[in-house]
This record gives sequence, structure tokens and C-alpha cells, in this order.
Amino acid sequence: MSWLLAALIGYVGLQLAIGLFVSRRVATEADYLIAGRRLGPVLVTSSMFATWFGAESCIGAAGAVYAFGLAGATADPFGYAGCLLLLGAAFALPLWRRGLTTLGDLFAQRFGRGIERLAVLLMVPTSVLWAAAQIRAFGHVVAASSSVEFELALAIAAGVVIVYTAAGGLLADAVTDVIQGGLLVVGLVVLAVATLGSGEFALADLVETARSFGPAPRSFLERAEAWAIPLCGSVLAQEQVARVLAARSGGVARGSAFAAGGLYLAVGIIPVGLALVGVRVLPGLEDPEQILPRLALEHFPLWFYVVFAGALISAILSTVDSTLLAAASLVAHNLIAPLRPDAPETTKLRVARGAVLVFGIAAYVLARDAEGVYALIEAASAFASAGVLVSASFGLFTNFGGPKSAGASLISGALVWTIAERSALTAPYLASLAAATLAYVAVAAFERRDRIGDPRPRGEGRPAGSASRLPQTRK
Repeated sequence: MSWLLAALIGYVGLQLAIGLFVSRRVATEADYLIAGRRLGPVLVTSSMFATWFGAESCIGAAGAVYAFGLAGATADPFGYAGCLLLLGAAFALPLWRRGLTTLGDLFAQRFGRGIERLAVLLMVPTSVLWAAAQIRAFGHVVAASSSVEFELALAIAAGVVIVYTAAGGLLADAVTDVIQGGLLVVGLVVLAVATLGSGEFALADLVETARSFGPAPRSFLERAEAWAIPLCGSVLAQEQVARVLAARSGGVARGSAFAAGGLYLAVGIIPVGLALVGVRVLPGLEDPEQILPRLALEHFPLWFYVVFAGALISAILSTVDSTLLAAASLVAHNLIAPLRPDAPETTKLRVARGAVLVFGIAAYVLARDAEGVYALIEAASAFASAGVLVSASFGLFTNFGGPKSAGASLISGALVWTIAERSALTAPYLASLAAATLAYVAVAAFERRDRIGDPRPRGEGRPAGSASRLPQTRK
């Protein structure tokens, strides 16, 4: 084991220690899953930024730009920055006012327990796929930093991630995100300055390199698909919804989403530029996803590379912590806890941490067999998210539709995406979004007609999710 790898392990160990220290304040399920609903703007903003700014930005997006030029940067940083802005503009305040613990609670309140369970079963794979992407990126960083084989690096990454996530909760994650995100931003800025100041590359060369790829030969549907996946597929991801719910006020939740979106765009431009630099200074890499670690290794002294690589690993850890916690919270809170509503808080915590272990192992298996980080990210954003977005939006903002329409939307969205993806259609996510919307509206129209024709008094025997069943929102 090289001294460089030993230093990285020590750095990660320090982050673990910080998380463990903060996690001593975790006493209840609400503390573990949403930090007791007491986070301020700094913690919420930094946590939102760090949750999204991980493997897909520093490893996946940089590799895509290295291979395909600016056409590889549609989703990241532009799409996911827009996703955070959309979250702040439309969803943050209404979600916070409902006093939820997970996004699954919205489906329970609005459509009933059956739809809640269906939504959770469809959302959990998305979080596990995201976690797999982060674990794979972690393996790339460790492999690029030492002589350790990628397979072994992947196993090390998975082990650290599982321990890190099971030990702490959202509060520990938010506190370490401030440190991790700050170090990553500093590392990226210094890397950009060091690379451009080395004399090997000028800003004019950056523009020329971007133009040399030429415009990507994509149709309108392909371009729309590339934007729709990050914008619509991730705006109601449990990972970010948890940060909204953890804010101490609705204003903090909304303002933090705007701030995180702006920060994401500003910082996310750096890996895009560095990838274009890498085309010139490090041409012909066998694995494009290692471009950022390789650039850092080439242009930093070893002691500073340790700091940079440690910050990169920390950012990945903050993202995978969030994704595994999201999957665990949905299963523990929305599927298992209702089976024992009188269970003590200690039992609920043990169940949530056990779920983290199970999903961590599943994410490792997916990371080992995946084609690449970016492929995992796109699958995570697209799978089943169309039905979740459509039904949650109707449920959050209108009284139109009930459990049948929500179920039809969830199932049709996931089914159409799966069929379209396997059939190699041009825009599988747009097809699933259209199918989910049409299914919801069509079935909701029949539900509404049935209610209008119901001779019973208003409110008697009405379907779950109708106006008479809506909970009062918290002001």
C-alpha cells in the first residue's frame, strides 16, 4: 500500500470521525432522517450542493466532455443546476409546509397507504443506482491514486461508504458537507489555475478544443431528452427532498435551493473546462472518467494532491451518504415502520441503519457490473421518476385525481420507460413522462365522473386523496 493511499485513508478516517462525533446528537428517527427539522441556510445550501456535486460532476461529466466535447455537459452542470432552481421555485415551500418526513409521506397523505408503498418501491431503485455511481467513482479515484486494482478499490470504496452512512444521519452529513464542499471547490479552483498556469495550455486553446468536436448530430427529441432527464427526473428525488424537509423554515428551504443551484452552476463549469484541457495535455486516455484525478496528479505536488483527492472522495461520500440514506429512509419509514407503529425510536434507528447496510451491498454489486458512472446517473434519473413527478405534482398542487390515477401514472411511467429503453427508442424518458401524464389525467377524469355521479352525501365513502381527506398544511 503506497503512502499516498495511506494518506487518503487517513483523510477519509478524519471525515468519519467528524460524522461520528456529530451523530451523537441523533436520538430519534427524525434526527437521523431529517436532522430534527432544524438546519439553517448555510447547512441546507452546502448539503444540497454537495449532495448533487459528486461523482457525476467531477468524474462522470468530466469524462463525458473529454470524450464528446461540450455535448457531454448538457446534464451536468447545466441540467442539475436547473433542477435545483426548479426545486426552489416550485416545490420547496409546498413540500416543507406539509411537515413530511419522506417524499413517500406525500403519497400516503394524498393517495393512501397502497400508493405510498407503490411509490416507495419505485423510488428506492433510483437512490440505489445513484449510490452505485458514487461508489464506482470512489473506486476510480482510489485506483488513479495508487497501484490498487480497480476491483479492489471498488470493494474498499463500498466498505467505507457503508460504514460512513450507517454511522451518521442527515445531521452529520450536513455538517461534513460544509467542510467537504469547501475543500472540493478550493481543490478545483487551484487545479484550474495550476493547469492553465503551467504554460501547456491557453484560454484560446480551450475555445479551439471545444469547437474541434463539432456540433453533436442530435435531433430535437434527443436534445429535449438530455434536458428532461436531469430537470424532471431529479427535481423530486428523495435525496434533495430530505434537505428541504430538514430546513428550519420554508423560506430557508426555498432560498437554499436557489443558492445551491447558483453555486452548482458556478463550480460545475470548472470540471467541464478541465476536461477540455485534458484533451490537449493528456490525450488518448483509455478511461475518460479518470481525466480529473490524472490532471491533479500531473499538476499538483503529491502533498496537495492528497488534499484534492481527499476532498473529491469527501464529496463523493457526501453524495452516496445521501443516496443510501434516502433508500433506507423510504423503506424503514414508509414500509417497515407502519407495521409496528408503536416501536420505540431505538428500534426505528436500528431498522434504518440495517437498511443502509443492505442497500450499500446492492449498490456495490451494481457499481461493479456497470459500464460507467454516467450510465448509472442517467438510469438513476430516468427510472420510474416520470410517474413520481406527475402524481406528486398533481397531489401537491391540486385536488384532481385519487389513488387510481396516481397508481396508473406510477405504473405506466415505469413500464413505458423500461420498454422504450430496451427498445432503444430516441427519447424513452419523454415517452414515460407523456405516458404518466396521460394515464393520470385519463383515470382522474373517470374518478371525478364517478364522484359527481355518487348519490351519497359529500365526504361519505369518498376515495382516499379527495379534497375531504387532505391534511391541513403547516403554516
